[in-house]
Parts: sequence; structure tokens; C-alpha cells
Amino acid sequence: MNKVLSWLLAGDVSIQYLTHRDLLRSAKPQLVELQNRIATEGWGKRFLAKQKRDGHWGRGYYQPKWISTHYTLLDLKNLGISRRVKQIKTIVEKIFTEKIDHEGSVNYSTKSRSDVCINGMVLNIASYFLIPQKKLQSIIDYLLTRQLADGAWNCVDYKGAHHSSLHTTISVLEGLLEYKSGGYDYKIKAIEEAERKAVEFILKHSLYKSHRTAALIDKRFLMLSYPSRWRYDILRALDYFQAARIKFDSRMNAALDILQKKQRKDGTWPLQMKHLGQVHFDMEETGGPSRWNSLRALRVLEYYEQKDVKT
Repeated sequence: MNKVLSWLLAGDVSIQYLTHRDLLRSAKPQLVELQNRIATEGWGKRFLAKQKRDGHWGRGYYQPKWISTHYTLLDLKNLGISRRVKQIKTIVEKIFTEKIDHEGSVNYSTKSRSDVCINGMVLNIASYFLIPQKKLQSIIDYLLTRQLADGAWNCVDYKGAHHSSLHTTISVLEGLLEYKSGGYDYKIKAIEEAERKAVEFILKHSLYKSHRTAALIDKRFLMLSYPSRWRYDILRALDYFQAARIKFDSRMNAALDILQKKQRKDGTWPLQMKHLGQVHFDMEETGGPSRWNSLRALRVLEYYEQKDVKT
């Protein structure tokens, strides 16, 4: 076993589980044992310990960032925690009894219209925890009707935006992928067509460039962060591509090259930045080696067969 894999396996039990699942492809009994430990050890246990008696984290569904119920549920989902943790599923189900608006979408605010990006993330969370399909259908309808003419999504389309946002688009795509992975089949053909258009939108931008001038859209798109929250970056996009089994496209090359160049001499990738906001606790330190980023980079480069990656 190479040194980077050994280092990953010395990390939190969630990293151990994901490494065994995605890189080592270990047998199911070992995966189940590791996944079941996430709720009772390390980061998973610490997140769950912050839950209040009413089932929420923070001050409710969306405040404050990043310790609200919404973002804590997203963190727990991304840890790979077991779907059978009752205290999580109970609060996820409450979203669908308390926060569905007249459009059929999830709306955490009483003062504004629902947000496409939030609904993509909610679909991601709810699909992972296997909320019944009937409850998800209105969100699917909402997301499909909010796709813009350029093939993707923008959270402020209701304010007149006509060009899609990479931030919003990646959140919706992740939600649709989790929905399909959960075995749901409502409007599946329409979803697949929506995905195809949205993937093309990202590729048209070479993952981080203006489609008009080829200039860098935002320098933060090239910085390796984790957790991603609602924000887009090239590693998040590439990790989605490998998870969705998107075939290699030459327009990925520049982003893949950047990712490879960020690998350090010891074979790890760093945590280059964090998104500002209150947190329950820091999983990793900025500037240091990141197991989250190393794990994700390795599964991206393995899928796209980058043979010169150092291990």
C-alpha cells in the first residue's frame, strides 16, 4: 500500500470509509462496519453532538452559516454517514412538512422566493437519506423548470439573470446525481437531458474560464477548499464528473493539469482556503495537507487515468 493511502487510512473514520469504498474498493462487510462507526466516532460524532433538542443545529434551517441545520446535514451526508441514523432522517423529513412553498420547492425564507441552489443541495441531502420519491417530485419539477436557455441554473434567475452560475449548477447537478443514485425514477429522462446540457455548460467554460474571453472567472475557482458549502471550484466539478462517470473531454485538460500541479512532493494535496463563516469545528487546517482534498483528487485522477500522479 502506498504512503498516501496509508496516510488517508490513518485519518477520521469517514475518510477511512471513503478511501476503502472509492480507492481500495473493499468488500461490503468492511464498508458497512466503517460506515456504522461514523456516527459514533470522530467528526460524525462531533457533528451529531451539536444537534439541539428540537432536532436543529444553529438557529434553525439556514442560519447561521455554516452551523445551520442545512449545512450540517450536508456535512454529515458528505461524511458518508449511515442513512439509518434516526435523528438525522427525522430532521430531514421535517423539511418537507415545514418548508415546501407554493412552487413545490424548499424555501427557508418567508420573505423571498425559493433558491435554486438551496433546492439542489436539499435534493442531494434528501435523496441520500432516501426520502420517499413522492415528496421529491415537486423539487424535481421546480429544478427542471428553472433551467436557463444556456443549459444550467442560476440562483437569482428570478431577478432576471440570464446566464447560469457555476455555483448553482454544481449544486443542482450533485443533487440530481444523488437522486439517480438513490434509485428514484420520476422524470428520469428529462433529468438526464438536463444533466447533459448542464455538463456541457461547465465544459464550455473549461471548468473555470469565461466562455467569451477565456479569462479566469474567479481565482477562488482554482483554490482547493473543503467543505465546499455552496461554492464552486475545479476540484468539486472534477469530483462530480468522476462520480457521474462523465467521459473524458479535452476541455477538462487545463483543470486536470492544475489539479496535478497542486500535488505536493509528499503526494498529498493542501487545504488552500476555507469559506468564511461560523463552523462547529475545523476538520482540517488551512495550509496543511488535506485528507479531504487528497482523497477527492486521487479518485478524480484515477478515473481520468492520470498515470504520472505521485503516490
